[in-house]
Amino acid sequence: MRIGHGYDVHKLVPGRDLILGGVKIPFDLGLDGHSDADVLLHAVSDALLGAAGLGDIGRHFPDTDPAYKGAASGMLLAVVGEKIRAAGYCVGNIDVTMIAQKPKLMEYIPQMQENIAVRLGIDISCVNIKATTEEHLGFTGSMQGMACHAVCLLEQHTT
Repeated sequence: MRIGHGYDVHKLVPGRDLILGGVKIPFDLGLDGHSDADVLLHAVSDALLGAAGLGDIGRHFPDTDPAYKGAASGMLLAVVGEKIRAAGYCVGNIDVTMIAQKPKLMEYIPQMQENIAVRLGIDISCVNIKATTEEHLGFTGSMQGMACHAVCLLEQHTT
């Protein structure tokens, strides 16, 4: 078994869609980034890559590569899933903590879990997502940005 941790943060800006966990969430601000800036899927991807000893999302999908400009992070996550399977691992579970003052995310979490499960080819029961605020403290509490932590367990394939 191998454990991985992923962390990502993006700045909130006007004029961008807010995409979290592959779900477009109605909000007046979006996350700034080279791809769709889905901070949740980026943290999950980093956790998976880290657990498998495969570096991080920036190594595989650099923000200097125009091919990833505006890329859907769900597509990137599916590629990460292929990479960890090719390295001989399968996902045991994923646990995510999304940090955002607003908007409230509870109603979107089931779809986020399903999106992750489908892209990785795992059972939805293996994906847990929580959302919290920082009680108006720090950059997330003042709505300057959003952050996400993800932890995963990988298991070696048994054939």
